[in-house]
Amino acid sequence: MKKKIESILEESISVKKGLMASQLDAIEKAAGAIIKSLKSGGKVIIFGNGGSAADSQHMAAELVGKFLKERKGLPAVALTSNTSILTAIANDYSYDEVFSRQLDAIAGNNDIAVGISTSGNAKNVIRAVEFANKKGLTTIALTGRDGGGLAKVAKISIIVPSGSTPRIQEAHVSVVHVLCQMVEEALF
Repeated sequence: MKKKIESILEESISVKKGLMASQLDAIEKAAGAIIKSLKSGGKVIIFGNGGSAADSQHMAAELVGKFLKERKGLPAVALTSNTSILTAIANDYSYDEVFSRQLDAIAGNNDIAVGISTSGNAKNVIRAVEFANKKGLTTIALTGRDGGGLAKVAKISIIVPSGSTPRIQEAHVSVVHVLCQMVEEALF
């Protein structure tokens, strides 16, 4: 079992090294866009399915609460948190509309939309990013594999170079932490 555990941890380290080698510019661009948005009165709106929904809520919590510094809360919302909204939209319209419909209701001019999908092919996430683009928001994608359709539609795409969902999700958490730290350091 120890050998297997070691192998899993080595794979995670390798994926993060690949992320560092290939995505520093995209991560820096995403951090800059979030900082600019927050400085101009915008908010960060994050969404995804399953584990990516959890990552969305995690990012919102780090921004609204705190990451490393004692500071005022920053405006961020995860579109995955309100089950009544999610189920009403899915029931009355379609699951493909659960995020774009919420963006239509709450997104403002200076906001950032962050779509998270390990495959990059979640229809509702792609649809929401396309909607956000039409509305003039800056859009950021956190994806894996080849980036899928999501990487093609987002203005800024951070693509984890892996085909393993667990390793992609681990790298997404690292990216979220880097973004939150860059935001805190720039604003406080």
